[in-house]
Formats: sequence, structure tokens, C-alpha cells
Amino acid sequence: MRKLIISTVIAATAATGAFAQSPSDVAKARRAYFTLVGFEMSTLGAMAQGKIDYDADVASQAAKDLAALTGYTMSDLFAPGTSNDDLPGETRAKADIWADMPGVQDKGMAFYQAVAELNGVAGNGLEALQPAVGKLGGTCKACHDDYRAKDF
Repeated sequence: MRKLIISTVIAATAATGAFAQSPSDVAKARRAYFTLVGFEMSTLGAMAQGKIDYDADVASQAAKDLAALTGYTMSDLFAPGTSNDDLPGETRAKADIWADMPGVQDKGMAFYQAVAELNGVAGNGLEALQPAVGKLGGTCKACHDDYRAKDF
């Protein structure tokens, strides 16, 4: 019963956006999360494009790291009041995110599914890796096109 009460309090706090972090801290955390995603994608992208040699172990590990990142609950990274309109110079997140949260969630699910597919093939050769990385990159681009400003 105690766990249920604690879980309810945590969920209620998250739902109201009552976080101890400042809007700037939320934006920094969001940027840090996506920096990690980009770090793993840069390795996979370089392999898929032939810029570095394909390595099954490295590709598999990068895919696993992305899968671990998809397990992170991101709702607190999208707290209202953390767009580039609210925090100029600190984030490229457009206010459109908060006007279209179902669209953001759909794009997030596409990303999640592409990461899952990538994990199934990352260690199976360059020919298997390339289309999976392309699909994953497409999910990133789709979100960037709609919800990320070009500049801070």
C-alpha cells in the first residue's frame, strides 16, 4: 500500500509539472539526452555511410545504448515553459511541441520502433545495418523538421 501511495504522489507531481528543477535545468537535461542519442547515432551513421569500417561489436553496442536511452522516461524533459520562446539561446525546442504533444509522442514511438529494429540487425553486417540506420535517421529528421529550430 505504501508503494501505491508513493507512486501516486510521484505521478501526480509529474502530471502537474511540479519539478524541483528550473526551466533552464530541464532544457539542459533534454539537450544532454539528445546529445547522447546523437553520440550513438554518429557512430552508426559513419559506419552506414562507409566513413568508418563496419564493426559488428561496436554497431551492436551503439544500438544497445540507444535501446537503453529509449527506456528513459522523457515526460519531465518536456515540461511546459522550456521552449526556445521561453528560454532563448538555451534550447532549439519549438513551442509547437507543447501544441502537438500527440504528434511528438507518435514520432517518439516511431523512433522507439526503429531502435528496436536496429537492435535486431546491428551486428549482422553492413548490408543489414544501412537500411536500419537510414530508417532511424528518418525518425530523427521527422521530429527535427517539425519541432526543432535551426538555431538557438
